[in-house]
Amino acid sequence: MLLEGTLIEKLRKLEALYAGTAVEGEREAARRAAERIRERLEELRGREQEVVLAYRLHDPWSRKLFVALCRRYGLTPYREHGQRYTTVLVRAPRTFHDRTLWPEFKALSAELEASLDELVIVAVHAG
Repeated sequence: MLLEGTLIEKLRKLEALYAGTAVEGEREAARRAAERIRERLEELRGREQEVVLAYRLHDPWSRKLFVALCRRYGLTPYREHGQRYTTVLVRAPRTFHDRTLWPEFKALSAELEASLDELVIVAVHAG
């Protein structure tokens, strides 16, 4: 599907942007970008105390995207007993939350939402 390939390419470019690179090279660039982000996380873990932040993500697609992004960088998203399904807890250095994880998630989420909107429009006009 053309739309899926376009979305994946946009997501890779966004990840490369947050890793601090402008390299345009498909899977290898995306892999290196993710690795640089994981290295930055480890560096911050050595300098800063980790904090637990609670994210409330009501949209199931956004929640799945956020959980996948956390796991990609070696973070373990979780919920405590009795918490709502929309709550995701993540333990990481505050700087990583503020400068990398949340901004990258917001950019990816906006891209995903735009692509889903486009898909719905195409489906409505085709049907």
